[in-house]
Amino acid sequence: MMKRIGKSARWAVILLLCKAPLMANAAVEATVDRQQVAMGDTLQLVISATEDDEDLGTVSLNTLLTDWEILSRKTSSNTTIVNGKRNHNRQLQIEITPRRPGALIISSFQVGASKTAPVWVNVSKMARVDPGTEAILFEATVDSDSVYVQGQLILTLRLQQAVNLDGRSISDLQLPGAFVVPLEQKSFQRTVSGRPWLVHEVRYAIFPEKSGVLEIPAQSFSARESGPRRSVFDTSRGKLIRLQSKALKIEVLPRPAAYSGSTWLPARNIVVEEEWSTEPEKLRAGESVTRTIRLRGEGLQGAQLPPVLLTTTDGIKHYPDQPTIADAEISTGLLGSRSDSVAIVPTRAGSIELPAVEIPWWDTQTQAMRTAAVPARTLQIMPAANAVSANPVAGNEQLAPGSTADTGQQPLWQWQLATLFCAIGWAFSLLLLRKGATKNSSQAADDPKTVSPKAAYKSLIAACAADQPSQARKTLIQWAAAIQDNPSITSLNAAGNAMADSELKLELLKLEQALYSSATDLWHGAPLRAAVERLQRLQRSPNTGETDDLSLYPSD
Repeated sequence: MMKRIGKSARWAVILLLCKAPLMANAAVEATVDRQQVAMGDTLQLVISATEDDEDLGTVSLNTLLTDWEILSRKTSSNTTIVNGKRNHNRQLQIEITPRRPGALIISSFQVGASKTAPVWVNVSKMARVDPGTEAILFEATVDSDSVYVQGQLILTLRLQQAVNLDGRSISDLQLPGAFVVPLEQKSFQRTVSGRPWLVHEVRYAIFPEKSGVLEIPAQSFSARESGPRRSVFDTSRGKLIRLQSKALKIEVLPRPAAYSGSTWLPARNIVVEEEWSTEPEKLRAGESVTRTIRLRGEGLQGAQLPPVLLTTTDGIKHYPDQPTIADAEISTGLLGSRSDSVAIVPTRAGSIELPAVEIPWWDTQTQAMRTAAVPARTLQIMPAANAVSANPVAGNEQLAPGSTADTGQQPLWQWQLATLFCAIGWAFSLLLLRKGATKNSSQAADDPKTVSPKAAYKSLIAACAADQPSQARKTLIQWAAAIQDNPSITSLNAAGNAMADSELKLELLKLEQALYSSATDLWHGAPLRAAVERLQRLQRSPNTGETDDLSLYPSD
């Protein structure tokens, strides 16, 4: 049966996100494997510590007992050494089940001198399971009845079993009008009316590419019911079981007319922050400092986040580095991130104003336009370290007109001139080094041997979805080189010739024109994506059947 998660659950998740602080760098942290559960479900609570002086054995769990029942607990530890740095991570894993429905809080835990942040979990009433004589249920749910174009929709395929199964699998989700990202599978126990069930969930983050109606086809599940063998010679494989969910139609909303940003960013939340390699207040003329702008978008892919384009500033030279783009999974789906780093070299002393960095985005929860920003900053640049002020004449001795004091130092203008030449030479050397590093980094990133055809295809589709021509060029070359197994493909022209497709060549010509024009924001990746998807389908063997099926947790 196809179900939709109600509005009350969505608002509960929003409440959790608003109240849960970021704890990525904390010495101790408390996390749960799900923030939406039902009465009778089990939940995994993990308390992690990264400092050697934090003893998890002393953690008191008494605060849990008011709203939660503790089913089991165990500890584990892991030590890694990266670049000579030793990291020791210890975990206390606790299996719990709720005592009552509602928005329940898991209070802070005191671990040595540190304390974890509270964790909120929304607990609904006991799941309605009415299988009759059936012992296996297969259903699908979505987190919303509607979604904005290029926004995130979460589809969950849920298997509930009260018997042992072997060879569990589901069909491959195919959505031609959307980009699909498989998320982590989850498994937990559920008790309904005294009957135990084992629950498996397979989730997908879906990003529709056009407004209108998105049709999610029926999904198939197959397995064999396992039972005791009658003898050692019994080779029966058990009863074959096939189930199917119902198809679903989702309303895909267009980009709102009230949105005025240049890049369409429908998200639950977007955060922008900056980081400096050294304190900018101590910066001198001619010295270099690295400024990094980081974007994090909840409900977006990293490839959808726009580059941070720093405006030209008088007295500042910019030397940008290659961006870092990544995706991470959180309880509400994907968390995309992008980091843009730039080396800043002030060319003069004095006050220099850096303008604000503003990223407009659309809040899909409140249906309103918002702006994530780094405020403007004024840098007070000190003179170069080798600049020398004119020495005053010792005592109160007066100089005759036209005479100079013999201090043993060169005149100030010579020092200033020498400093200027040094700064220019230093900046020029830095530029050459960074160009070389960028070239090497670009060559490494474009090396088709380091990118699988599947990964290159996903990155290319994401770049097209985000209308990013530079990223599309790089990933298309990687994709063509990977599927042709030809590392000599290093240009769009070579990629078009290798694929030998007239429609693709036309779109590559448009992409090339967009890259070398001043209006790159006018390029739209949908036509290129359609051509690539068509060619990708042709690469598959016609007799593959369901070889790409996602397997649920296999039986041991």
